[in-house]
Amino acid sequence: MAKLQPLIIIAAALAGILLGRFSPAAASHAGSLIEVFLMILLFFVFLAVDIRDIKRSFSNIRFSLAALAINFIWTPVFALLLGKLFMAGRIDLQTGFIMLMVTPCTDWYLIFTGIAGGNVSLGSSLLPLNLILQICLLPVYLLLFMGDAVSFSAGSIITSILLVLIIPLVSANIVKLVIGKLPVREKFEKMTAAYSDTIQLFFLCLAVIAMFTSQGTLLLENPGLFVSIFPPLIIFFIVNFFLALFAGRILKLPFKDTIPLIFTTSARNSPVALAIAAITFPARPVISLVLVIGPLIELPVLAIDAWILKSRVKRQNNKANDTLRSPWIR
Repeated sequence: MAKLQPLIIIAAALAGILLGRFSPAAASHAGSLIEVFLMILLFFVFLAVDIRDIKRSFSNIRFSLAALAINFIWTPVFALLLGKLFMAGRIDLQTGFIMLMVTPCTDWYLIFTGIAGGNVSLGSSLLPLNLILQICLLPVYLLLFMGDAVSFSAGSIITSILLVLIIPLVSANIVKLVIGKLPVREKFEKMTAAYSDTIQLFFLCLAVIAMFTSQGTLLLENPGLFVSIFPPLIIFFIVNFFLALFAGRILKLPFKDTIPLIFTTSARNSPVALAIAAITFPARPVISLVLVIGPLIELPVLAIDAWILKSRVKRQNNKANDTLRSPWIR
């Protein structure tokens, strides 16, 4: 499923556009379903996350500090510069782009880390910390970078967070607490581990279909949206890829530990940002559309990165095996 994610999401977007184009009734009602699907999606995201594991983030200080510095110091400033450069005067595009950039991924990066042969366990240790920091810092970044350019209040952001994030978070932890006291706990944990990613992808696709059904006409009328965010996103992915690679080398991290550093600083958390945007800016659909279009560019890039990194891991393994087989080694 991980390998097919980009194609599946693109197919969901196309299905939404067609549905909205040929069914005006569906287009008029689809908008109210976006938040529902995103909340269900986030429920399953939180179901797979153990907030108590946040202490594991500090098991490898060099890795964690590098990831946090790139994600929450470098990336927001870099995103602001890219937005000003490529989207000058287009406030909604800049807002959506910044919301996408300042929310590190909490799921896909682990999938691609595994595909590339990286240290998934080390990467997963960052997940709770990434999640908490992005929720807390997103309003701060918007206020600092956008200021009066977008009309929203801190109260509206807090309301959005309470509605689309806290409710799924609390619900997921209540379910885990209850299940944890029942005999079926181990079976439940195995099922969650086995099917969580597929369920998340399913509801993400439903949210994408609903988004493109309700706003597909707007996207067709503004094909420049995709063209506008493509260059800054590609620049972001290229720069952050080499920055994380360089940081891993400077910090002398094993290459398998550098791989999750690359993906956690590249992959973005569009579902969380989209959920907040859909509630906070309901009258500004371009912001949400940027967050929907983003993964259509992001996922193929992450797949290419995984292929490149996996090839390097294979070369390193082959070289190590050749060295061990050498008759000169005593």
